[in-house]
Amino acid sequence: MELVFYKYQGAGNDFVMMDNRLGTLSLIKTQIALICDRRFGAGADGLILLEKSDSSDFKMRYYNADGALGSMCGNGGRCLVAFAKRLNLFSESCIFEAFDGLHKAAILANGTVSLEMSDVTEISMHNKNYLLDTGSPHLVCFVDAVKAISVKEEGSKIRYSKDFNKQGLNVNFAQLIDGLLVIRTYERGVEDETLACGTGATATAIAAFYSGLITENSIKLRALGGDLEVSFTKMNNVFTNVKLVGGAEFVFKGNIHV
Repeated sequence: MELVFYKYQGAGNDFVMMDNRLGTLSLIKTQIALICDRRFGAGADGLILLEKSDSSDFKMRYYNADGALGSMCGNGGRCLVAFAKRLNLFSESCIFEAFDGLHKAAILANGTVSLEMSDVTEISMHNKNYLLDTGSPHLVCFVDAVKAISVKEEGSKIRYSKDFNKQGLNVNFAQLIDGLLVIRTYERGVEDETLACGTGATATAIAAFYSGLITENSIKLRALGGDLEVSFTKMNNVFTNVKLVGGAEFVFKGNIHV
């Protein structure tokens, strides 16, 4: 089967996009894993199908690089918005359906994509680290030397620990350096460090505010693949109006046989 795909990246977080508005694509786990493979496929952190929605402009169906159906992906969502814009599905702003509900998004004047994330209603502590769900579950660990962390090794230990092994989660290591929140993330499904993670950046920014590390509600973050910005409003212990902003770039269009 020959498939047309579009490659996008947001802060180095890269995705294969496919237009499935006709509903004709039915990919199995091994096919998706092959497409995402960096040696034998197109190479990506995940695969996203753009589909029709009865309740919004379009629907996002996200798969992890291992081929498993994933939860919400922030940078993937922003890249999908850029892809939908390329398909002329909206003018300046849109609403799309994802794993965790409806999301509003817009293309800003500078070409970046602003994505409204889900509200965060609960933050708990786990071994002095912060556990919260921003569409995907995250553990945020503030460290003294983020650049020295072996993210794959340390993140894997936590992800597969007895506390989280049943569901798994993503693990973020972060440090405030000269007013900038530097972040590195281990992502489940990829089972490695990625160049960026949108839901991870969102979780880390909120955890930094919640902990008192940062007092502003508009926070700049630096991932390995680029910069992101997260803003929010805290009302009655709920983080609402959460927005993830950053670049979302078209890389190339191709064909792949699976």
